[in-house]
Amino acid sequence: MSAATSNPSAHEHKTSIQLLVLGALGVVYGDIGTSPLYAFKELFAGNHPIPLTEANVFGGLSMIFWALMIIVSLKYIVFILRADNRGEGGMMALIALALHEAQDKPKRAKWIMLAGILGTAMFYGDGMVTPAISVLSAVEGLEVVAPQLHNVIIPITLVILTVLFMFQKHGTAKVGAFFGPVMAIWFGVLGAMGLYNVVDNPHVLLALNPAYAIHLLTDNPHMAFFAMGSVVLAVTGAEALYADMGHFGRKPIRMAWAFFVLPALVLNYFGQAALVLGHPEAMDNPFYMGVPEFLRFPLVCLATCAAVIASQAVITGAYSMTRQAMQLGFVPRMLVTHTSEKEQGQIYMPGVNWLQLSAVILLVLTFKSSNNLAAAYGLAVTGDMVITSLLAVVVAAKIWHWGWYRAALLFACFLVFELIFLWANIQKIPDGGWFPLVAGLVIFTIMTTWKRGRDLLRKRLRSEELRLDAFVGSLAVGGPQRVPGVAVFLNGDLTGVPHALLHNMMHNKVLHEKVLITCVQIEDVPFVPETDRVEVTPLKENFWTILIRYGFKEEPNLPAALVLCAEHGLPINMMETSFFLGRETLIPKLNSEMAFWREKLFITMYRNADSATNYFNIPTNRVVELGTQVAL
Repeated sequence: MSAATSNPSAHEHKTSIQLLVLGALGVVYGDIGTSPLYAFKELFAGNHPIPLTEANVFGGLSMIFWALMIIVSLKYIVFILRADNRGEGGMMALIALALHEAQDKPKRAKWIMLAGILGTAMFYGDGMVTPAISVLSAVEGLEVVAPQLHNVIIPITLVILTVLFMFQKHGTAKVGAFFGPVMAIWFGVLGAMGLYNVVDNPHVLLALNPAYAIHLLTDNPHMAFFAMGSVVLAVTGAEALYADMGHFGRKPIRMAWAFFVLPALVLNYFGQAALVLGHPEAMDNPFYMGVPEFLRFPLVCLATCAAVIASQAVITGAYSMTRQAMQLGFVPRMLVTHTSEKEQGQIYMPGVNWLQLSAVILLVLTFKSSNNLAAAYGLAVTGDMVITSLLAVVVAAKIWHWGWYRAALLFACFLVFELIFLWANIQKIPDGGWFPLVAGLVIFTIMTTWKRGRDLLRKRLRSEELRLDAFVGSLAVGGPQRVPGVAVFLNGDLTGVPHALLHNMMHNKVLHEKVLITCVQIEDVPFVPETDRVEVTPLKENFWTILIRYGFKEEPNLPAALVLCAEHGLPINMMETSFFLGRETLIPKLNSEMAFWREKLFITMYRNADSATNYFNIPTNRVVELGTQVAL
């Protein structure tokens, strides 16, 4: 009997790893797993095709293979997955890590923050294009099955996408169980299709030699340059490996890539190349032409399921990214709905959902084909990759203690390829690359305006605040009448007197028996242990300051956190507690520290942000709001 079977815990661990690998197939690899639908075709039949010759097929195929090996296997699987923030990954985790090491260097912190916001904006651009190109390229297979169905491709695509986004409010827990098995079948089919065609032309395996890619680059640099703009489509979705690390862990993601995803993708790309070498007419859609005619309609159905799963992963990724950005203060508060009683990470954000659906529908109606969308896709992906590499240099140099020289030298090797990919896709701006630029610019403007506006508002409020210690000291010589109960005043600074407290004294002429000046602080870690959640400091005159800490992936719950104060000698009865919140009315002014149009934009976002009551999960019947006017 083996050790694994004789030891139940070892057997359970093995089963758990297998389930995580299966889950990673369904969520992490959905995006990159649907790339064979359009990536190879775009090389020779896209908007900037290269001539279909044997040398070009071998050169382009070699480029795809080595892009998968260098960008995905080496950069992301080996190195980027090491940059975890207490087990969590993704752009926000990377920003938090990099900012943590630049706390005492304001200039560096500013550039890190701007780069991170730009990368996040590119992620959103990618998240808009992925559902459109994945589903559209899958449904385009109907045209291969029956050319007369050409006119129904766009309507069917729009129906599938609309139903997908409308379903989001019900949560993904039920259908999520099918993601892994369906994608496992999908990758099995990808590999089988590739093997079926490679057997007919095994000569194509010579493209594993990087010399073919080098020859294409050196013999015709101009043509190879445009080829690089299409090759990058084969590595779209690589960011998901890092973004979803917290859900599945480093080991299952690496195992899924090494044993399932990479072999299936390589076989399929080589199979498409083997097919077009023998049948050049198949270049119109080498993916669907690579199977016998009677299997094409079932393949369309399976590809559509895979495209929907890839889209689902991107949609939920946008929710998670937005909530993290909200916690870190990069975007306004928005309504967050939990779709599962067991999994905290399963959320639905209606504002993000409908904006994303609107953008996806606009993309499908504007570009009308996966070929046209490919130009828009490549620019968003490469921009995101470049920024990830730049931030990773900071993390490697400081957190991994590599030093600047060693870290810069390593990631410069990746940046050489990524910058070429980026420059090649910049040439596609007139063909559709303008969309992620416009979308990214809009999101970048919103995020930087919100961040700057919040800092400016905080500065204005603090400039008018009284010192808390002086205020409490003054109460010893006489003050307003004290009434029974507990009053909680939220404030961003525990050394100042909240405006809401002063307004309450001015209008109601009373103070509660217990007064808690409370500050909620979002740390640059994903989760904060319960033991470190609250920090209670007693003051004179029955005043306390309470610091409550949350990670950027946690949902603040103020009443639940205040219950923990009992462990610090401050029991709180929620039925006797009132929450006093400040409600600022913002007034723009000329010659401020922020441009007037940005002030107006910030004020609009501020007015439409979700209330602090919802954000902090405070019972509405316990809240008192007191307003004040603030000139920016």
